[in-house]
Amino acid sequence: RVAKLACAIAKKMHLPEEKINALHLAATIHDIGKVEVPLEILNKPGRLNKAQFRMIESHSQTGYKLATSINFPSPVADIILQHHERLDGSGYPQELKDDKILLEAKILACADVVEAMSSHRPYRAAHSMDECLEEIWQKRNVLYDCDVADVCINLFTKDNFTFSTSTSMANPY
Repeated sequence: RVAKLACAIAKKMHLPEEKINALHLAATIHDIGKVEVPLEILNKPGRLNKAQFRMIESHSQTGYKLATSINFPSPVADIILQHHERLDGSGYPQELKDDKILLEAKILACADVVEAMSSHRPYRAAHSMDECLEEIWQKRNVLYDCDVADVCINLFTKDNFTFSTSTSMANPY
């Protein structure tokens, strides 16, 4: 689901095919670093304490290490590492700002937020798509890249984008 939305955004932004392919791979495995996070933390129904949250935050660095050890094409590992960075520097793990964040990571960040908010989690019910898009709209140019946010919102509101129920790993574009 994240890969499908990320690639739809990238395609609408006219990214070159090789960038879309790298983004597709990164988006498909972006949370692979969570393999090192205990299931009881990933599935905890209540709030996480600081130590537990730091374990969750470490997943992007773990994913980066795994991707570099597998020698994926550039910049897959960097996209995975940066997918929780935010324009204002409030993200993690490097607290990168604006132009220090890869465009592909900015796209993945937006797609990941929309997908996560619209999905049920043990600690909260799924948000409506209107609520998800409002979050992106309200925080565009603060947390999320303005162009990426606008394209994402337009995909849902003007182009009738939907998440399919298919679990296929095939390239969605």
